[in-house]
Amino acid sequence: MHKKKILICDDDEGIIDVLEMIMEEVGHEVITVNDSMKVQEIINKEQPDLLILDLWMPRLSGQDVLRQLRNHSDNSNLRVIVISASRDGEQIATAAGADQFIAKPFDLGNIIESVNALLN
Repeated sequence: MHKKKILICDDDEGIIDVLEMIMEEVGHEVITVNDSMKVQEIINKEQPDLLILDLWMPRLSGQDVLRQLRNHSDNSNLRVIVISASRDGEQIATAAGADQFIAKPFDLGNIIESVNALLN
């Protein structure tokens, strides 16, 4: 599998650091952002293969980011994994158009499996 580009958006720098390290370790190129307001701009510029998106963020929620992406035809096919500690996270993520939902705290092996499944 050739190197894929993954965009990670979370307002928690610790989670960004862990995900970035793991995704790079398994051979992916990683772009990170902690401000959900910048996701669309980065997607347009970088054209990632996958977005890992936190659901609850200040300013613009992951749910709103995802709805905007799904309504924007250029990005409607972008693969998206939503991560959240919310009990309702899976229903919210699915309703917004996520390809997959992973609950926090997450198992790193599970994240790698999900990323690889969506990218293949």
